[in-house]
Amino acid sequence: MSPYRLIKDRISANLFLALCLLSILTVVLIGVGLYGKSIPILKQSSVFHLLFSSKWKPFKNQFGFLTYIVGSLVVTALAIVIALPLSLLTAIFISEYMPRRMKQVLIPFIDLLSGIPPVIYGVWGVLTIVPFIQDKLAPHFVEFSSGYSALAGGVVLSVMIFPLIISILLEVFNSIPQELRDASLSLGANQWETIRHVVLRKSVPGILAATVLAVSRALGETIAVLMVCGNQARIPHSLLDPVYPLPALIANNYGDMLSIPLYDSALMLAALILFVIIFLFNGLSRIILYRLERRSYL
Repeated sequence: MSPYRLIKDRISANLFLALCLLSILTVVLIGVGLYGKSIPILKQSSVFHLLFSSKWKPFKNQFGFLTYIVGSLVVTALAIVIALPLSLLTAIFISEYMPRRMKQVLIPFIDLLSGIPPVIYGVWGVLTIVPFIQDKLAPHFVEFSSGYSALAGGVVLSVMIFPLIISILLEVFNSIPQELRDASLSLGANQWETIRHVVLRKSVPGILAATVLAVSRALGETIAVLMVCGNQARIPHSLLDPVYPLPALIANNYGDMLSIPLYDSALMLAALILFVIIFLFNGLSRIILYRLERRSYL
């Protein structure tokens, strides 16, 4: 190999290393920046009080994030409960039952759902899901509901994460060797038994990874959830009650009430809480995917 090619190869390697470190540094700087902006409120109140207090009275310098954290968790959990079973069944059908020509037609439509702007999902939720809950569903359970509720947010959010979960599950199912399916069928198992005992069992780490990534996406969603959740800072007693997720808190108030002491710091702490939660979920998904890849090579 000529010296010129060696130098070129070394420069390319160092360039890609620098770009990789830059990506990592960007994440670190975001975390450090949010923490730096959150220091004033952290000096005034303990982390335990901020996380587990439900009192939100900015004019009295009382900032409790419990209602907003609960709102985010309720909407996200509901979205996963709705989306995961439907996505799993859809991915099984596409991977194991659907003819190849139909796959070529259907999969692009699923991918198209990922490209729709979140505000479109929000408008759809306001025009269809909210009136349905208010007029058709809620009267059977409560005296009154405006329709803007945790349930509306969960339904809209579940539709938004459908394509993400389905795409990951399809990749997981396709990574399972066909020989395992053939061996199960040759032993007398039918197709559903093969799916249940071979495909799904081997796909458990991938299903968990898809779920974790979907949770990370759902936790950070703002516009669509903000439009249908009602945005009332109280702990919900039912799925028909309004909620106020953390992203909606930041989007609604940043820039409008920053003249209030510590309000800027409180909103930055809300962003930091979201950042840490999503970082942990993504880290967990990376670990699961790494173990899945190791198993596939063994």
